[in-house]
Amino acid sequence: MLDFEEEISRFQPSLEVGEVEAAIGKEDLTDMTDLMVELLRGKVE
Repeated sequence: MLDFEEEISRFQPSLEVGEVEAAIGKEDLTDMTDLMVELLRGKVE
């Protein structure tokens, strides 16, 4: 059986998670709402 307390004590988060978080925070994430607003304003080509 798994000893969850032991497993949790050995857990170390992946460094990749922090790197991905930083990369996403720096990106310009345009969603459908942004596209529709730009389209209605005539900015989308």
